[in-house]
Amino acid sequence: MNSRQSIKLFSILFLAALLVLFARPRAAMTQQSPAKSQTPTIDEYQPKSTLVTKEHKVERAKFPFIDIHSHHWNPTAEEVDRLVREMDTINLRVMVNLSGGTGEQLKNTVAVMKGRYPDRFVVFANMKYDDLNTPGFGKRVAARLEEDVKNGAQGLKIFKNFGMDLKYANGERVHVDDPEFDAVFEKCAELKIPVLIHVAEPSAFFDPWDYQNERWEELKEFPGRARPPAKYPPFETLMAERNRLFAKHPRTNFIAAHLGFHGNDLERLGKTLDSLPNMYVDIAAVLAELGRQPYSAHDFLVKYQDRVLMGKDIYEVNEYKWYFRALETRDEYFEYYRKRHAFWRIYGFQVPDEVLKNVYYKNALKLVPGIDAKAFPQ
Repeated sequence: MNSRQSIKLFSILFLAALLVLFARPRAAMTQQSPAKSQTPTIDEYQPKSTLVTKEHKVERAKFPFIDIHSHHWNPTAEEVDRLVREMDTINLRVMVNLSGGTGEQLKNTVAVMKGRYPDRFVVFANMKYDDLNTPGFGKRVAARLEEDVKNGAQGLKIFKNFGMDLKYANGERVHVDDPEFDAVFEKCAELKIPVLIHVAEPSAFFDPWDYQNERWEELKEFPGRARPPAKYPPFETLMAERNRLFAKHPRTNFIAAHLGFHGNDLERLGKTLDSLPNMYVDIAAVLAELGRQPYSAHDFLVKYQDRVLMGKDIYEVNEYKWYFRALETRDEYFEYYRKRHAFWRIYGFQVPDEVLKNVYYKNALKLVPGIDAKAFPQ
């Protein structure tokens, strides 16, 4: 090999060594600082907490409880048998099925649930709107409801379409406090049955769907839950109509579903309860609201312990345990079971036993006729 070839080979080796030296720190930098294109989306970002603190996984409620808010459409005998087996594992003594329907459907639902397990289930009736545009609608609904109660219904459930999507033939929205329905609510007072009513949705669903909306992830998963002003009345309009309805029928007991959608403003909810003595609320599907404000939640439940009822909404036996943990322990910063409801973590707000008894069963016993009180502690 001549000297020129040696110099050329040496130059190549030298350049290769330099490339290796420069490449190593660049690779290390790439590992430590991901490129912008590698930044995770809000869905992909799932940080794992390093917090070390005591945990108390509560598998079974401390006291037997009544779930005031569950849905089981046209259940079969096999489904009901399974429900009872699962209910026994978590100390769920009585389940209220809000989806009983009316007429023949109501009778069938009562037969398959209460016919098999008379002390374990309660069935609420529902309104149907087929004859909404025929004069005398409200009085006919009241008559149908009276018949449903004779056939085993123990309450009336009104779904979310009431006040938002339900319209007359001329396109006019049915308002929550529409006088056409006065006969129905007065019939509930006469029959001494409660009305569990879902009015509106979380206020964030009515807000612009942008990156500042804390329910952005849920709206992405379910775009139909958005309530844009071009199609729906404002949140505050619905709240005002609801409050006028409750005030107009003081002898009727109303249970506002989902903390009346004031779980993010417990002071406002407290003032509303103060002004409407016939108003109660359930905590179905809003545990995330209470769990992010444990001090306020604790104080609210203590103060209004005779106005709040236990409820779950979407039935899944293993998800009740988050309710037990939040209500019965002081655990900190634990994950909620449904991310779309809360991208935040929640805290236990441990309430005294007497408050727990009121929320778990005493308030429901007070409002819903026909539940055997002997199945519960004094």
